[in-house]
Amino acid sequence: MTNPIVAVLAFEGISPFHLSVPCLVFGEDRSALGLPRFDFRICAVKAGPIHTEAGLTVAAPHGLDGLEGADIVIVPSWHHLDEPPSPPLVEALRQAHRQGALIVGLCLGTFAIAAAGLLSGRRAATHWAYSEQLQRLHPDIAVDAAVLYVDNGDVVTSAGVAAGLDCCLHIVRARYGAEAALRLARQIVLSPHRQGGQAQFIEHPVAKGAHADRFTQALDAVRATLGETHSLDNVAEAAGLTRRTFTRRFQKSIGTSFGEWLTSQRIELAQRLLEATEKSMDMVAFEAGFGSATSLRQHFAARLRTSPAQYRREFSRRVDRDERMAHALSS
Repeated sequence: MTNPIVAVLAFEGISPFHLSVPCLVFGEDRSALGLPRFDFRICAVKAGPIHTEAGLTVAAPHGLDGLEGADIVIVPSWHHLDEPPSPPLVEALRQAHRQGALIVGLCLGTFAIAAAGLLSGRRAATHWAYSEQLQRLHPDIAVDAAVLYVDNGDVVTSAGVAAGLDCCLHIVRARYGAEAALRLARQIVLSPHRQGGQAQFIEHPVAKGAHADRFTQALDAVRATLGETHSLDNVAEAAGLTRRTFTRRFQKSIGTSFGEWLTSQRIELAQRLLEATEKSMDMVAFEAGFGSATSLRQHFAARLRTSPAQYRREFSRRVDRDERMAHALSS
């Protein structure tokens, strides 16, 4: 048993920020949070020093051979967008994909993955300012400029800059559970991104603090009592706003409707309950605010494309696998 391998591609002139995003999520030992200790590799077309656009020099200990056997391959950005990647890099990405690696393109990294032919006929995200260019270069891709990331199962692409963090957190949640993702988000001081199955929506963090206004306090109260009924009118009244003003501010601050946000909050709570407890489906549904196990199943099917029971079984299998791996490594 070995640690999961995460290979990140660096190149001459890469932005240190873009490179730091996967480093922050996967490059540090997060085993105390319930995550495995990743075999984290910085790779390049040719192993050696990489000069970033900020003047820093980063060592890339691995060449493209570092992608071999990887569980996750991340292209955190890209350069020379109108020029295709080198044939060795294209083949390395294709080979990693054939071997079952999750291929991830953050921000402009989507361009490299598209050039490798891994997005043909699929939806994809990239930095909004470059979405038209990506669409022009690859008309067979359905470029979505309005989302934070798109998860195709074996290939994930994200929008620009900080959206890469949301994307990486989504990958953690999908592979290691909502509770582990929540603990990681707290440690790196990131607002947990709420996933909506394959159809993603943008969610901006809601500011918290000792002097939070009534709007924020009203949302905090909803989060704390998800098992209760929360109508739009009642929450708007708690925020001291009219329904129309509350709806407008909510859309501007959060990036979606109140109903969509509330459903996502309840799904995440249900995920945590399924992961951490042995409560019945009826009890999970009641505590998460869905009312019935039938409603819970319907929402899981629509948002996560799975059932609550299957989600619990898959999470338990992942936990068992990680425990066996940890035991093997310690023995």
